[in-house]
Amino acid sequence: MERSCSRQWNRPPVGQPGSDMSHNSFGHLFRISTFGESHGPAIGCVVDGCPPLIALDPAEIQFFLDQRRPGQSRFTTQRQEPDQVKILSGVMLDEKTGKQVTTGASIGLLIENVDQRSKDYGEIKDSYRPGHADFTYDAKYGIRDYRGGGRSSARETAMRVAAGAIARKVIPHVQVRGALVQMGPHKIDRSNWDWNEVHNNPFFCPDAKAAADWEVYLDGVRKAGSSCGAIIELVADGVPPGWGAPIYGKLDAELASALMSINAVKAVEIGDGMASAALTGEENADEMRAGSHGMPEFLANHAGGILGGISTGQQIVARFAVKPTSSILTPRKSVDRYGADVDLRTKGRHDPCVGIRGVPVGEAMMAIVLADAFLRHRAQVGAGSSWPFERS
Repeated sequence: MERSCSRQWNRPPVGQPGSDMSHNSFGHLFRISTFGESHGPAIGCVVDGCPPLIALDPAEIQFFLDQRRPGQSRFTTQRQEPDQVKILSGVMLDEKTGKQVTTGASIGLLIENVDQRSKDYGEIKDSYRPGHADFTYDAKYGIRDYRGGGRSSARETAMRVAAGAIARKVIPHVQVRGALVQMGPHKIDRSNWDWNEVHNNPFFCPDAKAAADWEVYLDGVRKAGSSCGAIIELVADGVPPGWGAPIYGKLDAELASALMSINAVKAVEIGDGMASAALTGEENADEMRAGSHGMPEFLANHAGGILGGISTGQQIVARFAVKPTSSILTPRKSVDRYGADVDLRTKGRHDPCVGIRGVPVGEAMMAIVLADAFLRHRAQVGAGSSWPFERS
């Protein structure tokens, strides 16, 4: 007798509400929509809302994609994807400058998949990998792409990085940077923080000593067929006061949503985040004095550059935690889609610490949120108010 998963999980019939996949878009005025699967022919993205006449060359996008690209060290998946991006629409040659510029129309981006190995997943096509989205996708849709996870694969994040490169062009006065500040239980020494070190090691680590220690640690994790988690810190400089909105459009809420949408992210904090619960009111309040450059001078930044959901003009600081890669060689207890108990181990090519390649992804999502916030702020209040105000 044929076994039916759709009846077992009480899934709605095809064509009825709840049976089709949605929510593949993010943003408001600057909006991205991604498509494609890990083992499909290609992945892609459509960027809406990019202003016209912004110079945009594929090499500018490729620069950031190359930072995320797999197979660049023994500490990431050995899947060999060149991640060469193609711009399909939304640009044309500007005869005045001789450069390719945006037209204001939707920008279509495409990256072909060239190194899929779907056979690696054949043995587990009916089984649910613990820690993965296998069960939840099957329970919701009645079908799942077992070949590398389909839409739930971190392969999709390449298009976020591509879109983030365009977002940076919208806000060229803003600098967004990211760094890995903790791998497994091992934290950096913040007194050693050096942004110049971030691209001198395979971990995007700002502490050269910690990076050397992490090589030994992660080699052990990798050789054991296991994995570890990580924490990434993001910093944006150059954001003026006023971006974001009260109540339901808070800038920190938008950032949290963006970062939580990244695969394997389990926590986000802004500024001091969870640690602020241990502070007193005197310690936590970011005091101010009249500055000498036409803006208040903050004496601290526990709030991470956002108060009341609106940017203060300080550095915007956010951190997010990435769980250990769920695909490991150690056998794990699970069930299959027909309700039977199984023990399985996941073969194939996987990151021992997926948080490493999460750094450029996190940067991209912060850039996308800030580009959107800039356009929304400009649409509502133009250049904004002039501080300090004159006494009436």
